Amino acid sequence: MSHGLGLVDVRSRRADFGLSGGWCLFVLVTLVVVSPLRAQNTLDLPAVRAPRGLHWMGQIVGVGTATAPIPGAGDEVRVTASQTVLMGHLVLGRLRVNMTLNGEGLTMPNGEPTIGSWGEGFVDRRHPHTYLHEVMASWVQPLGGTAAASLSAGKGFVAFGSDDPMVRPLQRYPVNHHLAQILERFTAIAGVRTSVGTVEASLFNGDEPETPAQWPRIARFGDSWAVRATAAPFRHTSVQASHARVRSPEHRPGAGTDQRKWSVSARHQVNGRGRTGRYLLAEWARTSEAGGFFNFSSLLAEGALTRGAVLLSYRVERTDRPEEERLPDDAFRSARPHLENAILGTTRFVLQTVHLEHQVRRGPWRISPFVEVTLGSLRRQGATGVFDPAVFYGGTSIRTLSAGARLAVGPAMWRMGRYGVVAPSMASPADDSLHEEHNP
Repeated sequence: MSHGLGLVDVRSRRADFGLSGGWCLFVLVTLVVVSPLRAQNTLDLPAVRAPRGLHWMGQIVGVGTATAPIPGAGDEVRVTASQTVLMGHLVLGRLRVNMTLNGEGLTMPNGEPTIGSWGEGFVDRRHPHTYLHEVMASWVQPLGGTAAASLSAGKGFVAFGSDDPMVRPLQRYPVNHHLAQILERFTAIAGVRTSVGTVEASLFNGDEPETPAQWPRIARFGDSWAVRATAAPFRHTSVQASHARVRSPEHRPGAGTDQRKWSVSARHQVNGRGRTGRYLLAEWARTSEAGGFFNFSSLLAEGALTRGAVLLSYRVERTDRPEEERLPDDAFRSARPHLENAILGTTRFVLQTVHLEHQVRRGPWRISPFVEVTLGSLRRQGATGVFDPAVFYGGTSIRTLSAGARLAVGPAMWRMGRYGVVAPSMASPADDSLHEEHNP
């Protein structure tokens, strides 16, 4: 059964609101939200010369989740310790090093309950990330004024798509995580920054990890590439467009199908120091696989408002997910490595999530209790795939309730996966925080 090509309706070739809908949402949200703001024709990026020193932060999130339905038409309640990270950013003049250690392989080896999530062999579970999540060294060379060039290399995020969900306001990862980001690869990134924008080009290995302890295959380095351009047409607002060609991401030896990926997003953020903070992200992402036979698209918009210590966030998402055969003894896992390349169908998820959080600071420590609710639906996309989600889950409505707390030390988590000319300066570690300073 090569690629399962006979099992999916050929109509999946069509964009089905993908390109046109993505552009419409992108343009509409950008005009409505940021048109009153003063255009400044410059990126909202840190200074080229960052202060020397080591900046670090750590966090762990304890969360209890009740979700329905799950595979087998049942309900589930589970307590998980997730997003267990220790991040460091070392600045030695023009040399900068980013490192993130991730303990999820120990704290959530069976994944985090998230209906709709997929990737790295997990299905309906957010997978644990690798222990050495990123270690990237960058050399930044000023070119005069705000212009600069950089070269970054190591293991980390490819310069593609939007920010990693871990640094965004909601606890729940979106379904489109593996459509909108490419992570945990050996990668080399060349970047150029001017007063009006940046351009980044990446070379990397196509294979993604299969276990938290696994390293990328160095022999495959350079078989995939990506480019990303970023500009700032309005104050506090940036837009990016990315394209990538990824060689056999789901089959580590390299015999799987290739992917072509596109991403367009607009991001607006005003931090909450002394005023109401606001954040908005609108994105369109699309992945084409097996020479265009399979197409998976996503539209997502999310926003957050803060006042003092209170944060209210909302996300709406419509994303297509590929379906693979699951293990006989574990409905939340698919085989890795693949014995054959088979996509059994496509499921479309339409989800809305509301998140309410209250942050309390005591010295360098922050604790943020939160509650989060997700409601939505799933359905088979296309007419003929052998995977029928209504039968598999025993229903088409999704309900998830999560409650927990985030414990963090150090500054607010900065934007992960940004290296060289687009890395945070750490001049003011709280600059990426939506919260006002709040000391009870």
